[in-house]
Amino acid sequence: MLRRILRTVPPLGIQSVSLNLHSHLQGISAFVHSVETGSFTAAAARMGVSKSATGKSVARLEERLGIRLLDRTTRSLNLTAEGQTYYQSCLKVLEELNAAEALLASRKRVVSGTLRINLPISFGRLCVMPVLEEVADRNPDLNLDVSFTDRQVDLVEEGIDLVVRLGDPGDHASLIGRRIGTQRSIICAAPSYLERHGRPSAVEELARHDCLAFAKDGRPLPWAVCGPDGLVRSFVIQPRHTVSHGEALRDATVNGLGLAYLSTWLAADDLHSGRLEVVPIATPTEDGPITALWPRSRDMAPKVRVVVDALVEAFIRSSPPAREQEQHESAM
Repeated sequence: MLRRILRTVPPLGIQSVSLNLHSHLQGISAFVHSVETGSFTAAAARMGVSKSATGKSVARLEERLGIRLLDRTTRSLNLTAEGQTYYQSCLKVLEELNAAEALLASRKRVVSGTLRINLPISFGRLCVMPVLEEVADRNPDLNLDVSFTDRQVDLVEEGIDLVVRLGDPGDHASLIGRRIGTQRSIICAAPSYLERHGRPSAVEELARHDCLAFAKDGRPLPWAVCGPDGLVRSFVIQPRHTVSHGEALRDATVNGLGLAYLSTWLAADDLHSGRLEVVPIATPTEDGPITALWPRSRDMAPKVRVVVDALVEAFIRSSPPAREQEQHESAM
């Protein structure tokens, strides 16, 4: 145990102090092992060093303290009165060090502290928050600090522990990512709209319909269809209306304002209830991964791991069309 402590003593920033501390701990280690084993030879074998190095470490310790700790004979080592007192003090110090190590090790395993997590607005509220609530309920020492935005945040600059992103997460050397699902989208509309305007059967017919588009940074995002050949084709529509909020876009579609290209996780409940219908132009298309990312510079703390694992498990449980997910792991 003492050898492990010696190996993990961190540098103190001032070289001379660090070297002195290391030398002192080496002397204490050699002294305690020598007392416990009864000889320098056995102590050296336990510590994985030479007999002469062990004897010299004890001698330097005695020189620094200005007292003799051990009486040496050719056959045995015996504690002096001062040595007995010092030995008992060393045991107390080592117990404190071992207790401190045990405490730190336990904290690494315990899910505790504040997790700062950033989520896409609609997906975060509808799909991630229920999972976070379950995780928080199971881990009473975990505190959540949840923010919502559809822009890409700088995790390191803004002090974010974990972020969930839809679509291409980008190539960020400073981040580690785990793919927790796949986002799919469909073209759909309310029955009332389809009764008034008819059901388009080809992409070319969309130009004659009122289309609603999700807008990002003032620009409508493209739609995509997967043809019979399995190839996905993206195209830009000329929307009649643009909306920059996912749930507002869905609500407008449910209210019969037009056709929309919606993620399956967003439209699932309305498709199931019949408030929305799939426009049979093409099969659902994959819009890209759903990814959890955290800073590479930080260890994957238990609070991060437990949330990421819970998200993966939740999306595996989810059944189509609410969240047809795949799961993979990747490093950015």
